[in-house]
Amino acid sequence: MTTMRDVAEEAGVSVATVSACLSGRRFVSAELKARIADAIATLGYQPDGVARSLKTGSTDLLGLVIPDISNPFFTEFVREVELMAKSYGYATILGDSGYDVATERKMLDLMRQQRVDGVVLCPAGTRRDYRFDEWPENIPLVVVDNAWEDTPFDTIELDNVGAGLAITHHIMGLGHTKIAIIAGPEGNHTSDQRLDGFMRALRNEDIVPPDDFIRHGDFRESGGYQQANALLDLPRRPSAIFVANNNMLIGVMRALHDRHLKVPDDISVASIDDFPWAGAFRPGLTVARQPVGVFAQHALRLIRKRFFEEEETPREQIMLDAELVIRESVRKR
Repeated sequence: MTTMRDVAEEAGVSVATVSACLSGRRFVSAELKARIADAIATLGYQPDGVARSLKTGSTDLLGLVIPDISNPFFTEFVREVELMAKSYGYATILGDSGYDVATERKMLDLMRQQRVDGVVLCPAGTRRDYRFDEWPENIPLVVVDNAWEDTPFDTIELDNVGAGLAITHHIMGLGHTKIAIIAGPEGNHTSDQRLDGFMRALRNEDIVPPDDFIRHGDFRESGGYQQANALLDLPRRPSAIFVANNNMLIGVMRALHDRHLKVPDDISVASIDDFPWAGAFRPGLTVARQPVGVFAQHALRLIRKRFFEEEETPREQIMLDAELVIRESVRKR
């Protein structure tokens, strides 16, 4: 069996240099990396992952848990994380909880058993579903998207209040006062913050929406469809609907189509989250776009920072701004 020592002799370097190159723990020059890569290819060397993990404390595995792979935001986030993880030499274990906290817990337990080097978690539940003190200290955890202020780990989230304000101000700026919202589940931090932004914008203009203009969906297409139909059944319909995420937006557009209502002629629509075909809709959809790639960059940076740091540093709470993308789905009244 070819060993690391054989690779070192073939490349004309020390065993320590081969180890540093494979683990990424120390700087190795491009010239030495190329020699080591040629030696590995020549000899057909395959590292013993178990033995190396016992020696270095690293498995080169990264855990990623999301609530819904069908949501275009999380689809793009997974792709960005996996591409970046690959560039650092990590393989990724992906878990889709389907917005089920029990399933999420099983996935996290599995990743602990696999001794991953870190976990990126996009929580599915509400704050009361989590006891973060149970998480082992030796596995870095970064919480993304649905992150609470008292989370004891590094967090990365959108400025959801700001995004809700921006979308609602844009709608009001075009003359709408009868604006409804289809938010996500009550108690979900992301949903609550987007709803807060919506309500702040209305209060700034002394607008008090009817209670039945505030709807809660489930962040899925079916929830958007159901809540849109509930709004359309009201005696006094809203002139515009703010939808809290892209999956529910698809459900809303389907409900409007089934009712033979045109956007924006009959009703205006805007959402948080851009996705590839939002601009291909006719009309194009006005959205608040999240910087998905920046989310992934910070997640990988924080995982590596926590894994390699010798002295613990204060947690980071990163809040990113949304970009308002104005298309044609909101018309002037």
